[in-house]
Amino acid sequence: MEEEERGSEEAMLLRQHRKEKKDLQAKIQSMKNSVPKNDKKRRKQMTEDIAKLEVELDEKHKQELAALTETQSAHTETQSAQTEINSVTNGVTGLDLGAEVPPQQPRVSKAQKRREKKAALEKERDERIAEAEIGNLSGARHLESQKLAGILSERQLQIKHIPSDGHCMYRAIEHQLKERGAALTISNLRHQTADYMQSHADDFLPFLTNSSTGDMYTQDEFEKYCGEIANTPAWGGQLELRALSHILKTPIEVIQADSSPIIVGEEYSGKPITVVYMRHAYGLGEHYNSIEPLSDPPAE
Repeated sequence: MEEEERGSEEAMLLRQHRKEKKDLQAKIQSMKNSVPKNDKKRRKQMTEDIAKLEVELDEKHKQELAALTETQSAHTETQSAQTEINSVTNGVTGLDLGAEVPPQQPRVSKAQKRREKKAALEKERDERIAEAEIGNLSGARHLESQKLAGILSERQLQIKHIPSDGHCMYRAIEHQLKERGAALTISNLRHQTADYMQSHADDFLPFLTNSSTGDMYTQDEFEKYCGEIANTPAWGGQLELRALSHILKTPIEVIQADSSPIIVGEEYSGKPITVVYMRHAYGLGEHYNSIEPLSDPPAE
């Protein structure tokens, strides 16, 4: 009966967690729908807010699971001790010197119970992930990945996955440069991009607008924007790609799922640097990956 109660508590907590995650995803989608895609500054703030919400919910769930596990372990230990006392008392009371004492069943250690508990939670998590992946087969992320895999396989290429940490565009460029033997770090690329845009403000300033007023950036706002490029994990986009093509004197090709590739820096000759742009790669939104030679046949 006690095992059933503990199992019921765990199931209730996991159901609560699934509901809270579902509610958060609905809230995130509402946040995304409320911000225009071309409003880069507000989308950046929205991305930071979403990441904070996801981290806070994940930490809350971890603490609740840990608290439940600790409570149940303490309860189990207390019950085990009481059972052992009762067993000894009953054994002394009904002791028959002429009868053989049956062997005592081995106790399950507290550490073993924790391992079993952890294994059960991991199994539950794996089952939820599997269910989500099955449901995602018809989702935008899966369809986009399938299209990109087909486009790249025709060139004998495949996606080289890049972490989604705000540096993804610069990491993709860095990976391509390393393949060519050029040693430029993300910090180098970011600072050179900021410096180039500042020294060619007339080429970039007209394309940046204040999300609150709709007016073109002031000089101070533009300087702040360039400072964020150099010193923070601010997402990069087409303006930064344009600056990088001039810095590297190289065309940059952007492959997308639903349209023809875009070439930035067409005025330069030579083999383009190629990156992959994904709209639905992560819950936080847009993302850049790099490419590499195709090593295995595309998965079905």
